Amino acid sequence: MRKNGMPITMLTAYDFPTGRACEIHDIDITLVGDSLAQVCLGYDSTTRLTLDEMIHHCRAVSRGSKSPFLVADMPFGSYYAGTDDTVRNAVRMVREGGIEGVKIEGGQEWLETVRKLTSIGIPVMAHVGLTPQRHTSLSGYRVQGKTAPAALEILQNALALQKAGAFSIVLEAIPRLLGMYITQQLDIPTIGIGAGAQTDGQVLVWDDVMSTWNGHKAKFVRQFGDVKGEVESGLREFTTAIRERSFPAELESYGMPEEEWTNFLALAEREGLGGAAEHHS
Repeated sequence: MRKNGMPITMLTAYDFPTGRACEIHDIDITLVGDSLAQVCLGYDSTTRLTLDEMIHHCRAVSRGSKSPFLVADMPFGSYYAGTDDTVRNAVRMVREGGIEGVKIEGGQEWLETVRKLTSIGIPVMAHVGLTPQRHTSLSGYRVQGKTAPAALEILQNALALQKAGAFSIVLEAIPRLLGMYITQQLDIPTIGIGAGAQTDGQVLVWDDVMSTWNGHKAKFVRQFGDVKGEVESGLREFTTAIRERSFPAELESYGMPEEEWTNFLALAEREGLGGAAEHHS
């Protein structure tokens, strides 16, 4: 797709329904993002997510998303304790979670990890620029690479990760000119999120696309659907219909033959179980 100039679509998914939506609506790469920590599990940060929780959600997504290439974030801490530990955790994600590739946040400190994982057949998507798992050390969710030295470091990281074997690189929250420049320097696809329109593809979080996230809305987010509005409207109508007893209607209820109802009332009365209910079908 990169060679043909065809922009790559990538979207996060967290369960069977969102995975299925990616499957049937022409998404190229489905990402089981660690953003599920916040949008699905209610944590205050992606760093709270455990490996077991990630694998649980990978299983669900993999049942629904078959055609898109399926990638999952390695959770915070799951690739920090050495290459052997990282390999064990990545193998679990592939074997138990049903994914096809892993995504790792960071730069040249992970070169050996990328080389090792790719050598055993686990594709690695790199992630540079703003790395949410390190938001504390980055002083929050801030744009990266705004100075010449910082931009050069991101470029160097991207080139080194490509050389180590990464098959693609996510560029997050960097100046658009830098996103374009890095894309031109690499041979592997870049996926932008807040990196301008000239990367090889774009990714967003499902809840941002569908307008269901109630938290901070980043500058690079565009809301393409109004699921939140539909949910609010549907629930208002649901509760109103119940309270005014217009739901369920007769067509939404089950009937009973008049003769059987009459027999039931007679049996109930004979057993001393008759009450004050209206005796009609």
